[in-house]
Amino acid sequence: MARNPGRSWAPSASGATGDAGSPGGRPHGRLELPRAKRSRPARHWSVAGQVFALQILIVLLLVAGAAVALVVQSRNDADHEATNRSVAVAQAFANSPGMVDALRSPDPTAILQPKAQSARISSGVDFIVVLNNQGIRYTHPNPARIGHMFIGTYEPALHGQVVTQHLTGTLGPLVQAVVPVYAPDGSVVGLVSAGVTLNKVSTASERQLPLVLGAAAGAIGLATLGTALISRRLRRQTHGLGPVEMTRMYEHHAAVLHAVREGVMIVGGDGRLLLCNDEARRLLDLPPDAEGRPVADLGLEPAPLALLTAEQPVSDEVVLAGERLLAVNVRLTDRDGGPPGCVATLRDSTELQALTGRAEGAQRRLRLLYDAGVTVGSSLDVTRTAEELAQVTVPRFADFVTVDLAEQVLAGEEPPPIGSLGRMRRTALAGTRDDAPFHPVGTVMEVVPATPLAGALQSGSPGMEPRLAEALGWREQDPERSAQVLAYGVHSLLRVPLRARGELLGVARFWRADRPEPFEPEDLALAEELVAHAAVCIDNARRYTREHAMAVTLQHSLLPRSLPVQTALEVAHRYLPAQAGVGGDWFDVIPLPGARVALVVGDVVGHGLHAAATMGRLRTAIHNFSTLDLPPDELLGHLDELVNRIDQEEAGGDGSAGLTGATCLYAIYDPVSRRCTLAGAGHPPPAVVDPQGRVTFPELPTGPPLGLAVLPFETVELELAEGSRLVLYTDGLVEDRERDIDEGLELLRTTLSGPPRTPEQTCADVLGAMLPAHPQDDIALLVAETKVLAPDQVAQWDVPADPAAVRVVRAQVARRLADWGLDEAAFVTELILSELVTNAIRYGSGPIRVRLLRDRSLICEVSDGSSTSPHLRYAATEDEGGRGLFLVAQFADRWGTRYTATGKVIWTEQPLE
Repeated sequence: MARNPGRSWAPSASGATGDAGSPGGRPHGRLELPRAKRSRPARHWSVAGQVFALQILIVLLLVAGAAVALVVQSRNDADHEATNRSVAVAQAFANSPGMVDALRSPDPTAILQPKAQSARISSGVDFIVVLNNQGIRYTHPNPARIGHMFIGTYEPALHGQVVTQHLTGTLGPLVQAVVPVYAPDGSVVGLVSAGVTLNKVSTASERQLPLVLGAAAGAIGLATLGTALISRRLRRQTHGLGPVEMTRMYEHHAAVLHAVREGVMIVGGDGRLLLCNDEARRLLDLPPDAEGRPVADLGLEPAPLALLTAEQPVSDEVVLAGERLLAVNVRLTDRDGGPPGCVATLRDSTELQALTGRAEGAQRRLRLLYDAGVTVGSSLDVTRTAEELAQVTVPRFADFVTVDLAEQVLAGEEPPPIGSLGRMRRTALAGTRDDAPFHPVGTVMEVVPATPLAGALQSGSPGMEPRLAEALGWREQDPERSAQVLAYGVHSLLRVPLRARGELLGVARFWRADRPEPFEPEDLALAEELVAHAAVCIDNARRYTREHAMAVTLQHSLLPRSLPVQTALEVAHRYLPAQAGVGGDWFDVIPLPGARVALVVGDVVGHGLHAAATMGRLRTAIHNFSTLDLPPDELLGHLDELVNRIDQEEAGGDGSAGLTGATCLYAIYDPVSRRCTLAGAGHPPPAVVDPQGRVTFPELPTGPPLGLAVLPFETVELELAEGSRLVLYTDGLVEDRERDIDEGLELLRTTLSGPPRTPEQTCADVLGAMLPAHPQDDIALLVAETKVLAPDQVAQWDVPADPAAVRVVRAQVARRLADWGLDEAAFVTELILSELVTNAIRYGSGPIRVRLLRDRSLICEVSDGSSTSPHLRYAATEDEGGRGLFLVAQFADRWGTRYTATGKVIWTEQPLE
């Protein structure tokens, strides 16, 4: 071990002290630690520092205690003095001559206010207030407060008591006293209150406080000076270390000295061995009493003896000592004023070379395992994972690698039980050359019984054929192919079954041809570790493949298979599942009464079967809510409550996570008014393309996602020209890892701009321009082109609130039906309108209006200003009424009620076929 120049020396933990020249002695001083760069440890205080800190702490505690006692005493004295002064002043003023006459005079304030002010100034209090028995002030330092109610307690003073109070007023903390004013007959005719703030009261304790603080500062200064002198002397004696640190330093020095794998020797200037560790004794075969003896008398080999006695520095000199090759380093200790002598370190290079070879081999294996852990399983694809296993091991471990898997595994199904795997498909093949005679990828192989391969698949145990030419059993699997493999130069084989979670997935085989050395047991252990990791990754990919297929199937089964027939919109749609996992995106087109159509796009947070199932529940709920013909904001409110209930049910009490939220955009388009009403719940805004190709993103009221709403949802109403395109989408279209939502919206605007296109062409153009290479989220796209009902398809009349008007309406409706060529529907339509209009006149309120729409069906609507909905009931035999709605329900194909901002609309639909 080399010595740092300019440092003194200390005895070892096991050696005795003595003069440098005496036998068995050690050089005096302190053994320094090496100057290797290391992290600075936590600072420990020396003995001097601890003494200094303790004395300062004691003095500070004493000073703090004295200061606190003085402050507390000062406050108590100030409180007593303020109380006594306020009581004395109040009583003196209450007993002053003429006090009773002044209180009984017509204007007490004119008499008492000057006296109170004069007494307040002369007595040094802050206020003197005279009150009547009802607490009304006659005097006050602030004249504006005269005549107001006294603030404080004064009632006990009316009974002859002296009242003192501690208050915090506008002047700060104060003490006020209230005393009675007695008439000659002993009755109380008024009250006097005097008060003084605590800041005005000065006590002796406060005057002594500066003196105490000054004395404390002097004491701290003297203590600091004395402690500094003591600390300086202690630092010189302990070198800044405490007893514990010094003991620990020497213990650690001895432990390290005898634990290192290098021999350490210290030789004095007189040629005596002063110190040696256990490794030096072993390498040089030193006697037990070697320390203290001359080096020349220890029986050393000539070469190491010459280096230890030459008094010259040596660096990595390799010499022979017995059967060992020793690398010797020698450093002199007398540089920079140190004691004469040298320090030598010895290292066995023979053992080091063997150890280095083993370390390099282990390092290569660890590097291969690390690379395999990083590379294999980077995707959730079964075939890709098998290819990664083959590629990472060629050529670093084997010259050729083949991976064969059960066909069920490739399809994502459960693998066959262990022992029944009789057919496999070649999934991956990698090698140093392309002309190897192995079965190509995709080949289906039947496992021949009674072969080593069949035995490995039945038992799940790996096998090794270090010399293939001498082994015969493996050839029975395919004799012709085996002969070609041997002729190609393949000479060694490892076969390791792919097992994960108790299931047998296939087998991986490693072949060597270019490397002359055969496989060894260590290689088999390494192959098992590689294959074990790959098997888990392949099984994960298999499970994911199965779950992904199930989720895609479930998602497609829950989405609309075909769009309903309607004439208000021409609709096209696209749905693309994510590659990483199916999400909960959905869309819908729902026909509504009055030739209206609802468009829905939503997204459930998360992926997999859970998200797909939740999407199905929400889609069903929207269909149910839409039958109530609710406006978009109310429908989203009901949907938000449903999501909250689903969340609570799924979270339960087992600590499992519930639904994390969903977004939705709901729009209703009316082809008669060309108005579109929208409401969103945390969903991206739609895009509106007018007939000229201009694109806008209407600003929807910001709404939170479903399940998180704390405020009602809001709607926005747009008027769309005929031929406009309404584009609804989910965030997977405009946002991904490489593109934020602003960039996506701008790209969508650019894609939608331009000449008019059909909805189908719009869907194709949008996906062609915006679809990511590897979609991380589902994409739902819905494009609707608006249509308008022609004016000759709509007829409406205002109806007076007169039963006689029913006949007029029936006649007008009959004429319009005749114009439309619907004479056959006239009788039923007149019957329906008669009942609905009569009910509106009898039970509703104005204005009453009738509207006919000729669409795919004949739609009759009767609106009024009442919000009371009619209920279908069945009349008894003796009842004279109650059969109207029953007849309406019988003759109409569908009927119902929807509410508007001004009332309700009762509608019916009749088929035109």
